[in-house]
Amino acid sequence: MDDIEAETNGEAIRMQELSEGKSPDLYFQDGRRCIDFILAWKMDDQHLQLHHVQRREVFEKNLEEEGLELEFEDNVESQLRFIKVHAPWEVLTRYAEILKLKMPMRELRGMDYEIMHPHAVVKEVEGWLSSCLRVFQLDEYLFPPQEKTFTATYSRDKEYLFNMKEDIFTSSMRSRIVDFILCRKHFRVETKACEMSFGVQKLLMDRTYDAAYPLHDGDLVSEGSIRHLLRTEWGSLRKLHKCQPLECIKDYYGVKISLYFAWLGFYTYMLIPASIVGLICFLYGCFSLYSNEPSEDICNQHLNITMCPICDHLCDFWHLEETCLHARITYLFDNPATLFFAIFMSFWSAMFLEFWKRYSAEISHQWDLTGFDIREEHPRPEYLARLSSMQEQRLNYVTKMLEPHVSFWKMKVPGLFISCISILLLISLALVAVMAVILYRMSMVAALSLHGDSYVTSYAMLITTTTAASINLCCILVFNQLYNRLATYLTELELPRTQSEFDDSLTLKIYLLQFVNYYASIFYIAFFKGSFIGYPGSYKRLFGFRQEECGPGGCLMELCIQLGIIMVGKQAMNTVLEMFWPIFFKWLQLIQLGVKEVASHLPSTRWGKDYKLVDFGTQGLFNEYCEMVLQFGFVTIFVAAFPLAPLFALINNIFEMRLDARKLLTYYRRPVAQRVIDIGIWYTILESVGKLAVLTNAFIIAFTSNFIPRIVYRMNVSPDDSLKGFLNHSLAYFNVSDFPPEYAPQVSGHSVCRYPDYREPYWREDKYNPTSMFWHVLAARLAFVVVFQNLVFGLINVIRWIIPDTPGKLKDKIRREAYLTNEIIMEQELLRSKTSRWTGAFGKWAGQGNDKDPLPTHRTQKPASPGGAGDFSSEIQYPRLHVMDKEDQAASHYYLFVCP
Repeated sequence: MDDIEAETNGEAIRMQELSEGKSPDLYFQDGRRCIDFILAWKMDDQHLQLHHVQRREVFEKNLEEEGLELEFEDNVESQLRFIKVHAPWEVLTRYAEILKLKMPMRELRGMDYEIMHPHAVVKEVEGWLSSCLRVFQLDEYLFPPQEKTFTATYSRDKEYLFNMKEDIFTSSMRSRIVDFILCRKHFRVETKACEMSFGVQKLLMDRTYDAAYPLHDGDLVSEGSIRHLLRTEWGSLRKLHKCQPLECIKDYYGVKISLYFAWLGFYTYMLIPASIVGLICFLYGCFSLYSNEPSEDICNQHLNITMCPICDHLCDFWHLEETCLHARITYLFDNPATLFFAIFMSFWSAMFLEFWKRYSAEISHQWDLTGFDIREEHPRPEYLARLSSMQEQRLNYVTKMLEPHVSFWKMKVPGLFISCISILLLISLALVAVMAVILYRMSMVAALSLHGDSYVTSYAMLITTTTAASINLCCILVFNQLYNRLATYLTELELPRTQSEFDDSLTLKIYLLQFVNYYASIFYIAFFKGSFIGYPGSYKRLFGFRQEECGPGGCLMELCIQLGIIMVGKQAMNTVLEMFWPIFFKWLQLIQLGVKEVASHLPSTRWGKDYKLVDFGTQGLFNEYCEMVLQFGFVTIFVAAFPLAPLFALINNIFEMRLDARKLLTYYRRPVAQRVIDIGIWYTILESVGKLAVLTNAFIIAFTSNFIPRIVYRMNVSPDDSLKGFLNHSLAYFNVSDFPPEYAPQVSGHSVCRYPDYREPYWREDKYNPTSMFWHVLAARLAFVVVFQNLVFGLINVIRWIIPDTPGKLKDKIRREAYLTNEIIMEQELLRSKTSRWTGAFGKWAGQGNDKDPLPTHRTQKPASPGGAGDFSSEIQYPRLHVMDKEDQAASHYYLFVCP
């Protein structure tokens, strides 16, 4: 198809789109050329400075020399200037070759996909399942299934291999090609100016332009656009039960954004079995609550056990039955099903990662990402801006361009040193906040104990834990805002050259800071609280203060409350902020740009409406990924203490998908489509979290819960293999007279009190020393950790070995497609060779050709443009071959048309 034919077909397609309700604001004034990108700036004093005007003129001239077509639009009321950018067919095909885009190939007869027909029984079962799941499937009328076609990396000198049509370049592909050009065109005013003065991002940074963005294809309320279709079928809460239209999302937003929603949807679906098993384990604890003998011994007052004071000097003795509610709630999360659920979730995390790799491989094949490789990146505009004053430059071997030379010892090392020290200080700040909450908890317990009311005393532990977790959540949310800003600043000090280096460094910093921020208090309760406290006569103290103790049933209930409040509270707060932050930034942006007073005039055009929206930015998906990865940590690392975590995560994610979609469609400008092969460094983080989860769950079961002491008691102490008498056996005796005078309680009406530990009673010679039971329990705990982690890791490795990263059928399909693609290429090359020989012979017979050069090429000169990727001073135009339809291919000869 030549350029004239492509433009003619393109005009027909555009006229059809206009007749179907497409907005005329998506085209130039001639109604033919579509708008692929918008550049905007305002006529104020800053933008009218001489160097800004000259930069815009040079930049726009270079764009036109590259082949892009520009049209200028003025908005008198707001003094805004819009530049519409259109990429013609020749530019699209040229950069499709540069970007190594895959295009559909011409298919020959007999080259169809091989269809596997299942067995009749399997077919019947599949039909029954599809009818049952039809309510969750997309409407095929709105989202027709896309047929897989043979594709290959596009090359203009072999264009005869491809089925090139005007609509083959989607709007997302067109905007990506234009953005690639915009990011690499120079704006040097003087010949001696910095060679790295290029890219629209740098022009945006110095306010030469105010905005650069592709257009949405329509309004949210007007039918006939993909945006409206996605808003009603994808971004609506009424469609919660429907699958996501990933193909449509990919065509509109590109691979990077659609891959995030594919990962989020897959993660949400995988949470369904984890939620069901967790709910079953929780219900088991509810149904067997009153059959737990230790908690019943606490609630029944026939034991009449007096416990030692929980604070020094001021607190009085208390009775064990006051913690009846605490003991029963603890059993809900510390029962025999806890071990099973911890093992199940360890395997679940491994299965999730393995199945995601398989699903990701299928997506990569379906979206033509197989074999995709990241090209060499140019320096970041921020990197160049920080080094603009440097005189020393060196030649980049790959790009063959002069770049500022950054001294490792003089510039890199100081930035890395400042960054590391700052990270350590921020981590220390989070730990200080945890210590402050610990002091609050200790003071609160003592204050409630002094109240004297038995009702208040019985709820003291619950009140203290709940309020402390709420305060900790508030500190976490405040620190997160500080961490995000400081992490970005520290990453800039490290001078990362490319955007990928910047993203990876920033991701590790923020995740490390948020990991400490969210999990520090939880790790303290799980592994440190109540572990090294000593005994009543000789408590171990920190800064003169007595350390916190766990209740008689352990710290698992406090861990569960802390985990539940932080996890659920974080998700609720993030959901609210995600919906209101874009509205706030949109309002703030209008004020900063000075167009709020004329906002009523801007919606008259599509580019004016999109100008008021918030820029999505390069870090738009970072917060979304970080939130979900932190949630994955809550679901896996501490799931032994909170079996309902997967259920809360599932409920949150069901709404999260739709709210993220609605936010993206409603409040943000349309981002430039980007190609990625996977979710990047986030998979490595998920894999590390999964391995950490096995260790933490093993230690929680062994040291935080009472699972191991109960097993040891049943095996070595209990005469009937039951827990009868376990409570009394787990409490040691202490003589009140052994209290140090400075810590003795003021009111003492008791001579003996009890405390939870395995120590010799006061009437023995080796009083208060650990008993043999203590060492048996400790050995059993350590043995359990070793056996648990080795068994789980071993089985996980077996699972990874059994489940390949790429399904076998998919491998065969890829090989089959590669074979058929080669067959198509060879068949088309054979046809070309035959027709070339026939044409050469005909030309020689007619006296218009020769044997050596039957198909001459034509070299066309182009105006020289500034250097950089994509600049060509000359180009070879190869002949385009057009083969007749398949009915005419059966003839004895072919007609060849050579278009100059």
